[in-house]
Formats: sequence, C-alpha cells, structure tokens
Amino acid sequence: MAHKPSLVLYQPEIPPNTGNVARLTAGAGVDLHLVEPLGFSLEDKYLKRAGLDYWPRVRLTVWPDWLTMEKHVQDEGGRFVFSTSHSGVNYCDFPFEKNDFVVLGPETRGLPPELYADRPTVRIPVTDAVRSLNMSTAAGILLYEALRVSSSLPYP
Repeated sequence: MAHKPSLVLYQPEIPPNTGNVARLTAGAGVDLHLVEPLGFSLEDKYLKRAGLDYWPRVRLTVWPDWLTMEKHVQDEGGRFVFSTSHSGVNYCDFPFEKNDFVVLGPETRGLPPELYADRPTVRIPVTDAVRSLNMSTAAGILLYEALRVSSSLPYP
C-alpha cells in the first residue's frame, strides 16, 4: 500500500503536460502511474524537456491497461479518486487518504464516465469562462491538497 497519495494519468495525450506532472511527482516524492495507450513515446523530446533533469527521480510505473492497474491497486488496498469537471465533491471538501490514487484523464476527452461511475470523484471549481483547467495544473492542485489532507507533505 502507498504511504502517500499517488497520481495516475489515464491515457495522457500531450507530452509536455506529462513531463510537467513527472516533475511535480518527483518534487513531491510520490509515485506517478501512466496507463496506456499513451499519446506519445516516453522518449519524446518535449516530454523530456518538460521534466528537465528530474526524470531519474520520477518513480514511474507504466501500465499496459486500466484493468491491470486496477487489480494491482485493489490488491494493495488502495483507493481511486477520480478527477472530473462534470461532477464530484469540491476537492477542498474531499477526505483524501494516504493510499489514494488520484486519477486524471486524457486532455482532449477526460475520463470515460464508466470508469468513475459510483466511485469517489472530485472537481476543481472554475468559472464559466473555461471548460476545465490544464491537466498538469489540475494535477498540482489535487496532489498537494491530497498530501495536505492526508498529512503526507514532502517537507516539514
């Protein structure tokens, strides 16, 4: 079981966003999980550039599909928390736990509703001026709130 919340990117599409999230997870000392298919190669220069020289510090697991990852997380006693702009609890009011796997969907289409139906979901409120936040921005907001609430901040 994880001792800190983790981030999961389900079928990410945009290399720089994933690179930014990789850097974020390295800085926070948490695991990053990528669920295939990916919209890019892990050797992509834009992915590497966004992650800069932090890649050796990224605790990365790439899963071949959702079901394989889901089984692993369930076997380890983890809990999925899904981020969607369509429904869910305001992220500020959600009781994050140390064994949470915060899941964000692909940038152009978001998570498929069947993935998060009847499961914990959170949302980040935004004005009507935009449909949603950039995935890597949302990842940062949700990860640090999960770390704060679960008392898992990476620094004293």
